[in-house]
Amino acid sequence: MSRFIKAAVALLCAAASCTLLAAPPYANVGRTATPQEVAAWDIDVRPDFKGLPKGSGSVVKGMEVWEGKCASCHGTFGESNEVFTPIVGGTTKEDVKSGRVASLRDNKQPQRTTMMKVATVSTLWDYINRAMPWTAPKSLTTEEVYAVTAYILNMAEVVPDDFVLSDRNIAEVQARMPNRNGMTQAHGMWDAKGKADVRSTACMSNCGDVKLRSELPAAARNVHGDLSAQNRSVGAVRGVDTTQPASQLALVGQAQAGSGGAAVASVAPASPAVSPAASPAASKAPAGGQALAKQNACMACHGVGNKIVGPALRDIAAKYKGDTAAAQRLAAKVKAGSAGAWGPVPMPAQAHLKDEDVAVMVGWILDGAK
Repeated sequence: MSRFIKAAVALLCAAASCTLLAAPPYANVGRTATPQEVAAWDIDVRPDFKGLPKGSGSVVKGMEVWEGKCASCHGTFGESNEVFTPIVGGTTKEDVKSGRVASLRDNKQPQRTTMMKVATVSTLWDYINRAMPWTAPKSLTTEEVYAVTAYILNMAEVVPDDFVLSDRNIAEVQARMPNRNGMTQAHGMWDAKGKADVRSTACMSNCGDVKLRSELPAAARNVHGDLSAQNRSVGAVRGVDTTQPASQLALVGQAQAGSGGAAVASVAPASPAVSPAASPAASKAPAGGQALAKQNACMACHGVGNKIVGPALRDIAAKYKGDTAAAQRLAAKVKAGSAGAWGPVPMPAQAHLKDEDVAVMVGWILDGAK
């Protein structure tokens, strides 16, 4: 009898093991999404327009929606940078023909706009549909999304005033996007001369130790303030005090985990930087105030003797004549941006500019922009 019981128990255990092995992973966790749920989540619109719902919207309808739900943040003509960066501006009819935005290369536009950078009209449609308006995302109807997209394209002179954008003609609009040929795959974050600044070869065996190093160009190091004060107090990541000059060696960071104190992450110090020989261009005398103002697109908004978007430079000089603290205050305004002193259009912050360049430009302006 005991032999029979042992055999039965063994058989039951074997059956249970087979059942466990045959069970799919996470069988008791969650459930399969319903077709309705998948349809609610799967709303992305791709550059080939897969996922774009059928529908249409006119420029006229888009203007109504824009004035009621968009203009308070983006401006009447999509030009405002008071809340977000401008949507419209910086593109020309020649850009529409060529598919490449000239102002992205000549540095004459004081601030890059959405229409200067976006390469695919599907991106506009998709983002508006998902995230706008800011206070009530996904509240626009399909017709309203088509209409607002059409109105933005009209303000950028891509489509005419009487245009009706639809799923049937959106591919034709794509062929007129100002920066449609400007998308690249070699994304250099710094001065990469057209090449990607991250290049590597995959290693599958006998790989050496990984050495990680990061740096910021001097002009951008403190653009967003002290990074060390902006990280959480937990975790392995620690920001560098960007208010101080960079050292020759990268900081070495190491996180310890577990009671054994095993290292889970480490960054090896970088090799000391080798200063390249100065090029002929680098050895030239520093640029003067007027040259720097042109180089940094200040003259796009400020004429020497005439107001454009911002005040004339000589009017600024006249206003602050005899003010010994003017240079310091104006330099701070250039770096941080300013609004309200000369009109409703704000001046964007130019925090990336070197302090010495700002000082030269401000000095030239206060000297009468001669």
